[in-house]
Amino acid sequence: MESLMLEQIEEKANTIDPIGGSLKILIDDKCIHIDGKGDRNIVSSEDKDADCTIQSTMEVLDKLKNGKLNPALAVMTKKIKIKGDPSLVMKLQSLV
Repeated sequence: MESLMLEQIEEKANTIDPIGGSLKILIDDKCIHIDGKGDRNIVSSEDKDADCTIQSTMEVLDKLKNGKLNPALAVMTKKIKIKGDPSLVMKLQSLV
């Protein structure tokens, strides 16, 4: 599942402008890092420091993707944890 999600994010990241920062997504024990500080977005599975870190579970991610969970409610109930620059979270919507 991780490699499929990594491939999907990488494919979408290549079609949008650089996100203007770095974003780390931690789902269960897996990591996806997006570095959009240069002239393109670079996606990897390396666990590097980022301007914004989003942490959750695959179960929560599936509910979000299927419309069974409101993103704002997920954050307020701490089913999604965000550290760092929250403006980068908005860029994530175009990647998943």
